[in-house]
Amino acid sequence: MPHLTSTTPGGTSTGLRTALGVPGYAHPLVAPEEWAALARPGTPLDWVVLNVAGGPGTRPDPHCLEAAGRLRGAGVRVLGHLDLTHGMRGFGDLLADAQRYLDWYRADGFLLARCPTERAALPEVRRVITTLRTISDTAHIVLGHGRHPHPSYAENADQLVTFSGPWSDYRWSQVAEWTADYPPDRFCHFVHGVPRGHLEEALRIARWQGAATIYFTDRSDLRGRTDPWETMPGYWDEIVSRIGTGVSE
Repeated sequence: MPHLTSTTPGGTSTGLRTALGVPGYAHPLVAPEEWAALARPGTPLDWVVLNVAGGPGTRPDPHCLEAAGRLRGAGVRVLGHLDLTHGMRGFGDLLADAQRYLDWYRADGFLLARCPTERAALPEVRRVITTLRTISDTAHIVLGHGRHPHPSYAENADQLVTFSGPWSDYRWSQVAEWTADYPPDRFCHFVHGVPRGHLEEALRIARWQGAATIYFTDRSDLRGRTDPWETMPGYWDEIVSRIGTGVSE
């Protein structure tokens, strides 16, 4: 188990470039304004996840094709959503979905959601990643653990999601000591239920913990009945301004 260090100002990284990684909104037909806003010039985005129907769907979706094309035209990476279901998803099914994302939506990489965290599962996850890089040698791979995995996972992907959860947990969270061996652009934090008045505090925690890709929202999961990532946070313009002008750094 990794050692933990508290989130104190002494652990602050200097020169941290913060950008947004969007876990994916509702279908573009349902949330057209949200998808359009992502393509606005100057929006500090690392990438946006496209999740058509729990994956790429069964056929190309014209609304998703348009949304993905608009983002690519704005220079934003589009990642396909692949659900590993904590290591229970079949290898063939994963690759079939990945190929559809590449063929239909020209995906720039993949978010491997519900990725295992234990060392024993690493060989199979590595097998998936190696094959994804074979079919798309420029693919940007993000492992969606949601918490700190075994350190060896960091050697196999471009980025790791080391926190995904509510603000009530994030504000007291701790960072695994081994993450200090890697630059901040290797780590992502997704936090829901962040009140507007605590936005600066949330940004400060991300800096202290060395996570350069973030997504904060005031939406909540309402005890698992709703998806907090489906819609844009109420303070979207404020967080874009803070990050884009370097106020958060």
